[in-house]
Amino acid sequence: MQRDVGSFPLAPGLRAKLIGAGFQTAQELLEIGPCELSKEIGISKEEALETLQIVRRECHSNATKTAGEPEAVGKCTALELLEQEQAQGFIITFCSALDDILGGGVQLTKITEICGAPGVGKTQLCMQLAVDVQIPECFGGLAGEAVFIDTEGSFMVDRMVDIATACVQHCQLIAETHQEEDFQKSLETFSLDSILSHIYYFRCHDYTEVLAQVYLLPDFLSEHSKVRLVIVDGIAFPFRHDFEDLSLRTRLLNGLAQQLISIANAHKLAVVLTNQMTTRIGQSQSMLVPALGESWGHAATIRLIFHWDNKQRLATLYKSPSQKESTIPFHITPHGFRDVHPPPPSQTPAEVEINPRKRPRIEGDKQQ
Repeated sequence: MQRDVGSFPLAPGLRAKLIGAGFQTAQELLEIGPCELSKEIGISKEEALETLQIVRRECHSNATKTAGEPEAVGKCTALELLEQEQAQGFIITFCSALDDILGGGVQLTKITEICGAPGVGKTQLCMQLAVDVQIPECFGGLAGEAVFIDTEGSFMVDRMVDIATACVQHCQLIAETHQEEDFQKSLETFSLDSILSHIYYFRCHDYTEVLAQVYLLPDFLSEHSKVRLVIVDGIAFPFRHDFEDLSLRTRLLNGLAQQLISIANAHKLAVVLTNQMTTRIGQSQSMLVPALGESWGHAATIRLIFHWDNKQRLATLYKSPSQKESTIPFHITPHGFRDVHPPPPSQTPAEVEINPRKRPRIEGDKQQ
């Protein structure tokens, strides 16, 4: 932290302003916030925030290097990586069709982006995952915790109660068929209150707050080591306004993506982002595409696109390093994010005559 300010990869004019204002070391810089730095040296808040991000990132990368073998840090074989991924597990979605096309569920150490129009179910899946990540290990879960960063104000605690209650009831039904002590003991602590108390909620109102919160996450995660899921709902909203300099927006987004990737790997957790859709107008036609441009499309390892087919919700796996592109239907039910069950086969006239008093099954009966 005693590194000289002049040694950081900053613009020469900016370095001169910092030194002229009396800043000599990184520690002196990191003791103040972007607003104070902006006033001190006469730069915009955005430039001040970007400066502090660079300094903090450089200090963090230097701290992780060992004095003896700086190049050997993080070195491993492909076989070791495979074994690590196989041992990590997944966060299930409670929609088996979606879990299947994802290869088992939402992967740890990866960034998964969920894109879609308003009301298609992006936030519903995020809330479902915030509950599912806490399922005890004996039930096939991770027994983890979740961080929920809300930029749009779409987090609904009443809806979270419904989803959590349904999840607890589901685990209770499983426990009834297993008499092992582990199942019964896990249910003693896996309750509605326990689930809600392990979802850490942060409300961010603009991109400055989002960036600050993400860059403060490593300190928070060091104190909450059970966190296995970080959700940012949604990533695009704070960055689609108040930006005259689009190159600055791109740099801030790239820095944000690098920080999230670093967090996912360092803390062995999954990062889930939601993104809006925007219209791209071509020469002959227009089409809906994920917001924030093509450069942002490289930030996520896995990209899902939610869309409608008449009244049916569909999820398309658009980008994945290991799974093929696929599309599946899903439902948003009172209990949460669920599979679409096929309609029952219609009865033939002969069957109706044989069973005149048998009430026909309908979709609503199956969901009750």
